[in-house]
Amino acid sequence: MTDNKNLILAIALSLVVLLGWSWAANRFFPTPKPQISASQPASPQTQSPSLGQSVGQSLGLSPAPSPVQPEVLAGGQQVPRVLQPRAAVLGSTPRVRIQTPSLTGSINLKGALIDDLMLVRQRESISRKSAPVRLLSPLGARGSYIASFGWASQNVQVPTLDTAWTADSAELTSDHPVTLSTVMPDGTRYQMRIAVDDGYLFSVDQRVVNGSANPVTIRSTGLVSRADKSSDPDSWTNHVGPIGVFDAKADYGIAFKDLDKDGSRAVDGTGWLGFTDKYWLTALAPAGPMSGDFRRSPASGGYQADYALAPTSVGPGQSLDTKSRLFAGAKEKSWLDRYEANGFPMLTRAIDWGWFRWFMIPIFDLLLILFHTLGNFGFAIIALTLIVRTIMFPIAHKQFQSMAAMRKVQPKLKALQARFKDDKTKLQQETLKLYQAEKINPAAGCLPLVLQIPIFYALYKVLTVSVEMRHQPFIAWIKDLSAPDPLTPINLFGLLPFTPPHFLAIGVLPILVGATQWATMKLNPQPMDPAQAQVFSIMPWVLIFVMAPFAAGLQLYWMTNNLLTIAQQSWLYRKYGLHLSDTHPVKT
Repeated sequence: MTDNKNLILAIALSLVVLLGWSWAANRFFPTPKPQISASQPASPQTQSPSLGQSVGQSLGLSPAPSPVQPEVLAGGQQVPRVLQPRAAVLGSTPRVRIQTPSLTGSINLKGALIDDLMLVRQRESISRKSAPVRLLSPLGARGSYIASFGWASQNVQVPTLDTAWTADSAELTSDHPVTLSTVMPDGTRYQMRIAVDDGYLFSVDQRVVNGSANPVTIRSTGLVSRADKSSDPDSWTNHVGPIGVFDAKADYGIAFKDLDKDGSRAVDGTGWLGFTDKYWLTALAPAGPMSGDFRRSPASGGYQADYALAPTSVGPGQSLDTKSRLFAGAKEKSWLDRYEANGFPMLTRAIDWGWFRWFMIPIFDLLLILFHTLGNFGFAIIALTLIVRTIMFPIAHKQFQSMAAMRKVQPKLKALQARFKDDKTKLQQETLKLYQAEKINPAAGCLPLVLQIPIFYALYKVLTVSVEMRHQPFIAWIKDLSAPDPLTPINLFGLLPFTPPHFLAIGVLPILVGATQWATMKLNPQPMDPAQAQVFSIMPWVLIFVMAPFAAGLQLYWMTNNLLTIAQQSWLYRKYGLHLSDTHPVKT
């Protein structure tokens, strides 16, 4: 009767874990979605982006309403907001071509907008024919996402969205900067010298020359505006949305939903601000203290990050020069490290490493070294797992010594249990005295598991936030280690023409994780409590469903770790002259 109750309890606990996991995983460990362009809309109902209320209006950019309504600009003009194909929009205005080893796109000479940018080394999917990831997209096209620099003033005319600019070159490359120029009717001249390196960093030198007869007060501004929220999930393990560093402190506390609720959030200080997706970042970094805002347009539903520098008085014939930088690209750690070392304040915080960044970054650096050495990210994960197991071997050895010592005192423990079977308190006291006399630590067996928890979490973060693992193949059917194992026996490995429901899409790697976990538990000492033993016997199979939504890279780590544990335990059994029956007594 007791065994039946224990079995029912074990099954009930397993069902709670299994059924509750989908909710917990979606909330705390969201699984990767199919990768789409950063500028692609999240739904067909998305609209053109808001260009802000304060800084945006001073640039001549007012909030963009719905696609079928006109947009009223600062000059009073009404421009139809009917969305057009991207190619048609790009072909409707003069442009300066952008071409570097990492980026391709163009700058719109109407408004001086950086609104067409693709990441050459990143693809939309694992298909060889897949197009490069599009980060920025022009106004008037669906899913627009732009960056812009300008000026704000109350007593002098500044360039607007309609302003025509001239360029001293038809192409911007990493070796050849471009200077954009325009002159207002009062004679005031505006210039922007734009340079880009072979990575993802634009350097923008702004100059205004007061050609009027009176002094003017002017301030430099910049903005990043996007039509839609990111398609990537925002969770407590990985921030997606508005982001910035202000006065040497990273701010992950503002989310899209906060702007939906409050409309805007003000920020200030020295640093940078922008928007982050899971793998991509668009961030503005002015040279000096700024007053900034994250905002949402109630009319269009678009989102914007903008800043303004302190106002400066410029006399007739005098000029004002300011410098800013724009990062627009993939959050590759090597580039972030390089830019931070060259003065882009705390740009590496664009990757949300979490509280244990001091622990995760060395693991990630080691993983990259192994990847560049072995040439395959999957083999790098296997090698990293082997290194971790080697480092932890002394602890595992100590654990097994404790287990061997526990085996020797089993007869004494059974005698105590028989002697004090009616006095639980006395039994606990005498058992503790026996452990002390024999110099046994019964908790030693838990130590390796406790130590593996932060390691596993660190690897989870490393493998899920790093763009370096995105679309990296392993072997055979594993073409993308950042996505779940796509091969599932539920549809006979793709032979049946249907896609299983999400919770049943169990890949081969999760099944191997469960099988190897079952084998490792068979080699571990059996729990004394029958209920615990029954729960533990079911948990490996529950683990199959738990691990199924995770990235294949993490599944590979867990399976490799289990295989190394099996090999290690088998060797230790032989070394200490133990047999499986010594730790798994047969019931009579």
